[in-house]
Amino acid sequence: MGILFTSEDIIKATQGFLAIESCREFTGISIDSRTINDGELFIALKGDNFDGHDFVKEALKRGSGVVVKEEWFKNNIPRGTDKTYIIVKNTLRALQDIAAFLRGKFNGQVIAVVGSNGKTTTKEILADILEGNFKILKTKGNLNNHIGMPLCMCQLDKDKEILLVEMGTNKPGDISDLCRIALPHIAVITNIGYEHIEGFGSLEGVRESEFEILPFVSTVIVNNDDKFLMEGLHDRYRGKVITFGINHPSDVYATNIDLREGCTSFCLNAIEGSIDVESKLTGIFNLYNCLAASAAALYMGLNLEEIKRGIESFQGVRLRFEIRRLNGATLLYDVYNANPSSMEASINEMVRIFYNQISPKKYNRMIAVLGDMLELGNYSIRAHENLGKYLSDLNIDIFIAVGKRMKYALTYFKGIGYGVDDSTEGGKILANFIKEGDLVLIKGSRGMKMENVLSELERNL
Repeated sequence: MGILFTSEDIIKATQGFLAIESCREFTGISIDSRTINDGELFIALKGDNFDGHDFVKEALKRGSGVVVKEEWFKNNIPRGTDKTYIIVKNTLRALQDIAAFLRGKFNGQVIAVVGSNGKTTTKEILADILEGNFKILKTKGNLNNHIGMPLCMCQLDKDKEILLVEMGTNKPGDISDLCRIALPHIAVITNIGYEHIEGFGSLEGVRESEFEILPFVSTVIVNNDDKFLMEGLHDRYRGKVITFGINHPSDVYATNIDLREGCTSFCLNAIEGSIDVESKLTGIFNLYNCLAASAAALYMGLNLEEIKRGIESFQGVRLRFEIRRLNGATLLYDVYNANPSSMEASINEMVRIFYNQISPKKYNRMIAVLGDMLELGNYSIRAHENLGKYLSDLNIDIFIAVGKRMKYALTYFKGIGYGVDDSTEGGKILANFIKEGDLVLIKGSRGMKMENVLSELERNL
């Protein structure tokens, strides 16, 4: 990568002070001394459990300069250095200001993906579609917060035509803050569900937070089957609205849907025509992600053939509803995160796969290994209790409840159930009785480290 900015640019963006200038030009930004590359500028961020200022010397072994706080510099004034030192009041704000500075020089389109579930998958499908026609920069993985998004934006150069960002929210004001940095033109809203209720207090609070993007964009692409989303949107937004859906008349919609294990085929319909598509993803929730990405791609001027190629080439996102095999059992491995909405969707997909099997039967039992859903605040106990009732109504054969909150679900479960404290113990319990022909869902919030269930299962079989 070539030169992205100069020390003069950094001073202009951050209103900082150039203490020492030895290197004037930089190829990028880093906040990790272990992975910084030659020519990059290190920004010393301070977190709850770390302080980047402790790693400045390590970063400067390869990096060309640093952005630090004044008190650190006063105590560590270098002698005879060939590196650049820039002093700012707040290093996190400096990172965000640099991202905003680069955004200010960008003349392309900015697409932001928000919503309670499906953001990362929708963004990645859309990126696969767009990359055949545009030079794009996308946020990596799920780096969608006040650090991750601006850090990715610091790679924005003059050759890019589209900036595709994912925006996450934990509390009111988060989306507004991210929008002031990225200044999006187009919003894709996947859905509204029970995410981070602890920070919002209610489902209405979640919706209001996602809707913080509306004043910034001229076009919004929305899930027309999400009644709660659409009701709020009609009252709040007067710009261009493009809808996608399955159950309600929409601008972009799917027909002839065939949900199978390991793939989904459907007819993609729009005003431009229709085309048959076969995605490697499974689950109705992933069909909605495909439709959201298709609607955005159509708006960007791509044709149906180009969209079909992008969807069909997409391999999926790691840790999100992967289908794995182990000793004759099938694992639905969906361990990246969980909230009540996504948990219900994943359980429904397991049940659909189980009951839609054709003769001869492939699956004999349904087993749910579920970890706590975190950040639900006062709604937590009721959400987990409701989950236990839901599992019973669906005739799940065995339920392994991982974590103290999930034990509330266990008390309402009528089948065979086990309560364990952590995911490692959950894997050990599962290893004791898993059999050939079992269909197993493994899911929980990120903090529950549900990937340990699979690791322990593999270790004990």
